[in-house]
Amino acid sequence: MDLGARDPAPYEDALFAIGAVSVTLEDAADDPVLEPAPGATPLWPTVLLKALFDQGTDPAAIASAIERTLPGLPVPRFEIVADQAWERVWLRDFHPMRFGQRLWVCPGGQAAGARDAVRIELDPGLAFGTGTHPTTALCLEWLDAQPLAGREVVDYGCGSGILAIAAAKLGADRVDAVDIDPQALIATRENAVRNAVVDRLNISSARRLEPGCADVLVANILAGPLVELAPAFAAAVRPQGLLALSGLLAEQADAVTAAYRPCFDIDTTMTRDGWVLLGGRRLAD
Repeated sequence: MDLGARDPAPYEDALFAIGAVSVTLEDAADDPVLEPAPGATPLWPTVLLKALFDQGTDPAAIASAIERTLPGLPVPRFEIVADQAWERVWLRDFHPMRFGQRLWVCPGGQAAGARDAVRIELDPGLAFGTGTHPTTALCLEWLDAQPLAGREVVDYGCGSGILAIAAAKLGADRVDAVDIDPQALIATRENAVRNAVVDRLNISSARRLEPGCADVLVANILAGPLVELAPAFAAAVRPQGLLALSGLLAEQADAVTAAYRPCFDIDTTMTRDGWVLLGGRRLAD
């Protein structure tokens, strides 16, 4: 049902009250929300509401209940969803992917497409980061091209842990995987165990980085936080250390570059589908 600009909360409550198993809100008019403020849960200007009911529920009874409790809404459209092994459905579209020359991300125990591959085993989950988003792909390709053997790396905003795991697999001695989302920390630890690199990861919610803690720092977050974190990242990266920043659109690159230029030789290094990765090297103090 298209709610337009109505507040969806009472409609969610009413649908659950008449037996909905789940209720989903979607963008009704292709209006992306790219950078919400911390703690905010923004919605789109127009919202599409979908509800899932148990198999065997009478659509006519649902329609009647909606008409009584949710006056003024369009007539709902019903669709029967065939039961499937949903935990395996994603495998149809998620196959081993290569990033750069060596890195492969492989779901569900699938093999990489090269004998000398650096293989990461990862399935889609609750935390962001499987390599399918352009910014994650950019960061993976950038990491693949860096000399990481024996280095100390920070993955700030680690999500699923994919970048931290990639750094460890590429030879980093130690990787600090940092995120403020508890689910991301759980996912990172589980994925690190699965990939046998948990002993080289320090997984933490600490927002403060120790000065001079990193030879390499990668942050795939958002433009606003990247600008705010410029002084902290400059303090954390050792002289001549490497920096990669992504999660920003092409039109945001100049503002982020300006924030880092006092301490880094930095510029747009890679682009994909309108997204940008800024690569840089720490200047001597």
